[in-house]
Amino acid sequence: MWKYVRRYLGLAILAAAFMFSEVLMDLLQPEIMSRIVDEGVLGVNHGGTGDLNLIWSLGLRMICLVLIGGLCGSLNNVFVHMSAQNIGNEMRKDVFRNIMTFSFQQMDQFGTGSLVTRVTNDITQVQNFVSLFIRGMIRTSMLMFGSMYFMFRLNTQFGLIVLCAFPFIVGCLVFCLSKANPLFSKLQEQLDRINSIMQEDVSGIRIIKACVREVYEKVRFGKANDDLIKTQLHVLTVFAFMNPVVNALMYVVVTIILLTGSYEVGAGVTTPGVIMAAITYTTQLLNGILGLTMLFQGISRGYASWKRVRELMSVRPQLRDGGFDGNTDIHGSIEFRNVSFAYPGSGKTVLKDISLTIQPGETVAVMGATGCGKSTLVNLIPRFYDVTSGTILVDGRDVRDYNLKALRSKIAIALQKSELFSQTIGENIIWGRADADDTAVERSAEIAQADGFIRKTPDGYQTMVAQGGTSLSGGQKQRVSIARAVIRDSEILIFDDSSSALDLKTEAELFSALKREKPGTTKIIVAQRIATVRHVDRIVVLENGTIAACGSHEALMNASRTYRDIYDSQMGKEEQHD
Repeated sequence: MWKYVRRYLGLAILAAAFMFSEVLMDLLQPEIMSRIVDEGVLGVNHGGTGDLNLIWSLGLRMICLVLIGGLCGSLNNVFVHMSAQNIGNEMRKDVFRNIMTFSFQQMDQFGTGSLVTRVTNDITQVQNFVSLFIRGMIRTSMLMFGSMYFMFRLNTQFGLIVLCAFPFIVGCLVFCLSKANPLFSKLQEQLDRINSIMQEDVSGIRIIKACVREVYEKVRFGKANDDLIKTQLHVLTVFAFMNPVVNALMYVVVTIILLTGSYEVGAGVTTPGVIMAAITYTTQLLNGILGLTMLFQGISRGYASWKRVRELMSVRPQLRDGGFDGNTDIHGSIEFRNVSFAYPGSGKTVLKDISLTIQPGETVAVMGATGCGKSTLVNLIPRFYDVTSGTILVDGRDVRDYNLKALRSKIAIALQKSELFSQTIGENIIWGRADADDTAVERSAEIAQADGFIRKTPDGYQTMVAQGGTSLSGGQKQRVSIARAVIRDSEILIFDDSSSALDLKTEAELFSALKREKPGTTKIIVAQRIATVRHVDRIVVLENGTIAACGSHEALMNASRTYRDIYDSQMGKEEQHD
């Protein structure tokens, strides 16, 4: 944490200095009050005659101390918040920056809910930790040790009485904190769970309503929330027990001081003003101890959150950048050499010994049954995952040699699940290429067959898209996503079943426009429909993670039983009937 604190160390030191000054003003006042009572009111040193001038002068001095203390307290708050908020700001940006380098596997390991909690709530807890440490550590330590120091200055016997109570108070603090500390990490994990359920239910609200599962999700969320509250109440119960115990101990100390003081006043050893000051210092000491309790509670919770934040920061990307900048003589070639792949931790091989060469400008389709590895195959090209064995080459170079940015700049991909952002339609398209102008946006939309419906919307390309793209139909979202891929003007264009929501006429117009406008771009189409792929250069048929057949539509109709079965199930009977 030091690397963040040191950037704003000057602000933290100023905050600490003002807090020191504020507490010092508080500690000086009881001694002045004792002089007002003893000398100004009772006239202890003047034969019982009070001194009004002394009362005025000491009273004005106390008012000045209060004003100075108040000003120092306000400035302390300003500088504490400036340092803590800036530290949290830097930390949150660094954490998010690191998350953006995570592989899909690392994202899955943490989970969306946990990542959201760590970037928001956990870093807020760390900010509170910094604030408490700067403000609370100085205030509590000064109140405790300063009160003890001034107590001994007033009356050694009173100081010894308070000192004797210390072991019991510290023992109570240690016992309660030892019970509460393990619960703070558990609290954050339960908050992860709540955020995960919220994220799932908000994104899946349509299917929840369609399946009439609202009650089930209410119960699931309620159980997770009940677990959180149960743990929170456990923590609060521990501290609810501690506060009255500490208070009781301190009131016992006050009572003993009063009893001892009454005897000493009678014997002429001490004065009422000293007793009053001693009680005030005891109260300040009590406030310091209670502040220490809250300080330890906040620090314990903040440190538990810091460990979770630090875990995110310490994760290094699984996919290491190569040094190659992507400058090649070949543009758009892809080669799989004996590629096998298993998802990390699954132990199940999804692709087995795949060998395939795709020439620049070629259009290749990938077909097969659900779960045969089609999407996995294309996800290996932009290196979303690394192969388990074998090699994938793009433009004659191993994808692991590439700088990831250089590799992915060669590839544009449109997914089946269209991810749109809460921006305008035009801004969603321009995501594919930040420097694109309006003409390029409109041209890519025309190729994607999206221009027609976009111009019919109230604000055209400036129409805002609802969160998750819910304001658009499935086919409209897919066309916007395809336009976003097309505008990249990359050497390789991958469609991962991204036209499944389009009707056959629109889909045919899309691929016709792509063939006409981008003849030199290598295209890979993952599809389920024969009508989508029958006119491509080659069709790769996957079966159980291996290439069962590869060739044109006509060649596969003659040579591949698997392809012929797919054809018959979709189109054969209709064509025979015709």
